[in-house]
Amino acid sequence: MVALGLALGLVMPLILWVRRSAGVDFSFASYIDNSMVLQKEPAGAVIWGYGIAGATVTVTVGQAQETVMKKVTRVKADSNTWMVVLDPMKPGGPFEVMAEQTIGRMNFTLRVHDVLFGDVWLCSGQSNMEMTVSQIFNATREMSDTAAYQSVRILSVSLVQAEQELEDLAGLDLPWSKPTSENLGHGNFQYTSAVCWLFGRYLYDTLQYPLGLVSSSWGGTPIEAWSSQRSLKACGISKQGFIPPDSLGGPSKHSVLWNAMIHPLRTMALKGMIWYQGESNTNYNMDLYNCTFPALIEDWRQAFHHGSQGQTERFFPFGFVQLSSYLSNTTSGDGFPQIRWHQTADLGFAPNVRMPNTFMAVAMDLGDRNSPFGSIHPRDKQTVAYRLHLGARAVAYGEKHLTFQGPLPEKMEHLVDKGLLNLTYYQKIHVQRQDNKIFEISCCSDHQCTWLPAPMNASTTWTLALDVCPCHGTLGALRYAWTTWPCEYKQCPLYHPSSTLPAPPFVAFMTHQTPGHHSKDAR
Repeated sequence: MVALGLALGLVMPLILWVRRSAGVDFSFASYIDNSMVLQKEPAGAVIWGYGIAGATVTVTVGQAQETVMKKVTRVKADSNTWMVVLDPMKPGGPFEVMAEQTIGRMNFTLRVHDVLFGDVWLCSGQSNMEMTVSQIFNATREMSDTAAYQSVRILSVSLVQAEQELEDLAGLDLPWSKPTSENLGHGNFQYTSAVCWLFGRYLYDTLQYPLGLVSSSWGGTPIEAWSSQRSLKACGISKQGFIPPDSLGGPSKHSVLWNAMIHPLRTMALKGMIWYQGESNTNYNMDLYNCTFPALIEDWRQAFHHGSQGQTERFFPFGFVQLSSYLSNTTSGDGFPQIRWHQTADLGFAPNVRMPNTFMAVAMDLGDRNSPFGSIHPRDKQTVAYRLHLGARAVAYGEKHLTFQGPLPEKMEHLVDKGLLNLTYYQKIHVQRQDNKIFEISCCSDHQCTWLPAPMNASTTWTLALDVCPCHGTLGALRYAWTTWPCEYKQCPLYHPSSTLPAPPFVAFMTHQTPGHHSKDAR
């Protein structure tokens, strides 16, 4: 697949340029096709394509032989492209979209059928987003459960990389299609993303109107490959740095996947995006992920807002999956917990001030020891997608009084004279089990700090035996679930009592005070 991507990345842009620069082609853009979903109101969907410079293009939307709307534009001379923004449409369909090019006495007509209006979501990332339905738990049942979801349409972008930003996609693995067992589970890491599909399916159960799901992912890829040069520069990253060989599972050169697999989609009017990536940055630019990830979100938001003529919201909803658990061959290193923390811009929760209008699915309790694809690829993508869809309902759709995140710490109090550390949470918490190692304190003396386990008790007060701390109670920080594999499957200690959402990992720093108590906002 990597070789194919390399070949397409080099050859396809040249083919497209030769064909279109001839000035005789009239076509829709690559992803405008039968069975597509266009973004509904309040946005206006964007339709574009290629034509003869100076020609008039009329775009008509019709239903049952009646014209619903008509838009007229001209083909630009500098790019041989045309574009129209449709009037906002209510969800529904099917419609026919027709484009007619007129130049002199010549007329050329294009049609796409079975077009629906609804919400369009883009799904991107590396292999955990790329995994298909055939690779997850209950795959056979999931692949057969499509009859009620024929208004949820799917599209998958081909694996292509490019040195320069492409104006259109060089290829599609799967054009717009209705879901079937074949295209949902075509093969391992091929065709439709399971997380993307299940996320859309859960949303459809609530929304009950059409959804379009666009998959654009490539396994083994660092965030730098998905980032534009602009966003990398904002984080002080040069055009191309050294990447260790053991991180190479897919393209790693900076910006090549942004150029080929994201930039060409920027004209598409979207409702939002979901993202599952980070494993490939546990040993490459790990300490910069708290910049590169927020910068990617900001840059993609700008690009899609401007590329869609303002139809995609400037701060559209952006959901992401916090890294799951992994059975590492090494006992040391904290790449996974560091990336989990950096995914939240070092704040521990989303949305936050650095990442507004975002939502997060915690997945550290979904470790899969027996995954045939390696423990780095857990098979329970249903729970991942369900937690993501809760965030979308709350953040993207404004559903009130919906719990979409696990318990978050509010403050901690160090009662030195009693040998206690009290941790207070915003929400109620359910203590599923006792764990004497998952909470750790940083015990500091003579400018040296050591992490020690802080046993917890059922009253949600975490205790420290001061006689094991050489600093006699001088605490530097408290952290929770700060390991690559924090707990067994759905067996972390702390959950929301009614939603089964796990408390996310965190680290909170504090300064020592004289005996009494110290309080610090840990959120």
